[in-house]
Amino acid sequence: MKKIFLPLALVAVTILGLSSCKKNDSPAIPGNNDQASARMMQAFFEKHAPKTETFSFDATTGGTITLKSGTKITFPANAFVKPDGSPIAGPVTVSAKDILKASDMILANKPTVTASGEMLESFGEIIVNASRNDTALRLNQAVMQRPPTVMVPVGTATGAKREAPMWAGDTTVSYTNNGYNHENQPTSVTVQYSLSKGIDWSQIPGWGAVNGGTTTFPLDALGQWRNCDALYNDPNPKTTVLGYFGNRFNGQTGSGGQTPSMLFFKKAGTNTLINYSVMILNPAPGKEGFLSYQNSMPIGTSGTFLAMSAKDGKFYAELKDVTFGAPAAGKDFISYSFSLTEVSETQLLNLINQVNTK
Repeated sequence: MKKIFLPLALVAVTILGLSSCKKNDSPAIPGNNDQASARMMQAFFEKHAPKTETFSFDATTGGTITLKSGTKITFPANAFVKPDGSPIAGPVTVSAKDILKASDMILANKPTVTASGEMLESFGEIIVNASRNDTALRLNQAVMQRPPTVMVPVGTATGAKREAPMWAGDTTVSYTNNGYNHENQPTSVTVQYSLSKGIDWSQIPGWGAVNGGTTTFPLDALGQWRNCDALYNDPNPKTTVLGYFGNRFNGQTGSGGQTPSMLFFKKAGTNTLINYSVMILNPAPGKEGFLSYQNSMPIGTSGTFLAMSAKDGKFYAELKDVTFGAPAAGKDFISYSFSLTEVSETQLLNLINQVNTK
């Protein structure tokens, strides 16, 4: 697998290249209509994705900014320096974007999965930048013993106190010819395609404090995604889960941007969202779709799938509540077939927002 690492200050998008092909290994080349539908889905996400908010205050004295979500970020005095390390005084511009709930994770494509495919329970994702006269600033290491702090209105369902480690999101682009078919058997294709995976999280030093309905964690860097997450440990046996889109699947993967067909899974009762981004290769007719990482889904897990697609110039979607069972005898996977129905843009957005209640 070839990987290309991009600067974390860029919008974090993780790409995993897989594509659907015919049984004779001839690539299923999408036509103009599929490409137009892909652009339609891209426009939908650009319109509804969480937006960056901008603030100004005096760097010399520091200050606290409050996002529309209720997230508060407090900067100590003299928290910023120029790229060369020299101090900065006077007004600075700070921009921030937070992702606190499942619908925002979907619309920003920032799921809660580690680089190895493990599930995370999120207590707040955020990216912060600062500038002065169009010059990007960085945090002053002299104040990092008492760094800027982020307080988000996300806690535990029981209100119990706990600690959660910090995670950084990496932006990668990768391509592969190998994968699995609709029966979860290893297969390969001759042409590489890219597919948006969102973001992978890797643990970094630092911890956040979950206290009832809020979580507080340190901000150790600017221009990089940070996530305060608890690793979800489930002792149950694991399996692989496949989702079939039938004739509503659009295999146009573009060049690493938004994909027109997507499959998300929200774990019941927790702030955990998974993007099923691995495409089924060489599928039988009607079995186009996605699968999980191999043996990554705990048997007995309950949750909700959101399958969505842009096809033939229309949006299609379905919500499906499930509980992962054990594979049938002789199988190493379980599967779900989706019956996506046509929805309007407003209806699609409503379905995405419904995931928050699952």
